[in-house]
Amino acid sequence: MIPQGDEVTIPAGTVGYITQALGGSFTVFVDGNLFRVAGIDADAIGKEPVMPPSLPENATEDDVERLIWDQMKTVYDPEIPVNIVDLGLIYRCEMTKDDHGGRIIDVEMTLTAPGCGMGDILVDDVRSKLELVPTVERVNVELTFEPPWNHHMMSEVARLETGMF
Repeated sequence: MIPQGDEVTIPAGTVGYITQALGGSFTVFVDGNLFRVAGIDADAIGKEPVMPPSLPENATEDDVERLIWDQMKTVYDPEIPVNIVDLGLIYRCEMTKDDHGGRIIDVEMTLTAPGCGMGDILVDDVRSKLELVPTVERVNVELTFEPPWNHHMMSEVARLETGMF
């Protein structure tokens, strides 16, 4: 449930409306409430499931890093239809390896406003989408408000899309 983050089961046959289908997940409006449906569960709302990301057998570090950034680009601010990377919400993303060769991803991110009720959901979305990347063992996502976000942190494309140029 948005923005509370409570996990709920919507009974089969319930009438709802898809209000957003970005980044491999869906926002559904049912009985005055918004619910997020993960892409892997899309068949529950009559859509094709979105399969987890994959890497070729001979993937390089650059391939993995590119996939990590691509995964973060599938996370959308629910109020602004722009991904969090282009919004400029990702301040840092570093990849290291543990003693067994598994990757550890450390992300530092912010929100468009400190009081945003979707903060925990966005942080969890980043974490869960990066955990889907093959060879990633652990993801740490830290939320910060220093420096405070402003529209100048958005990519040029995002500013054009939102009219904030």
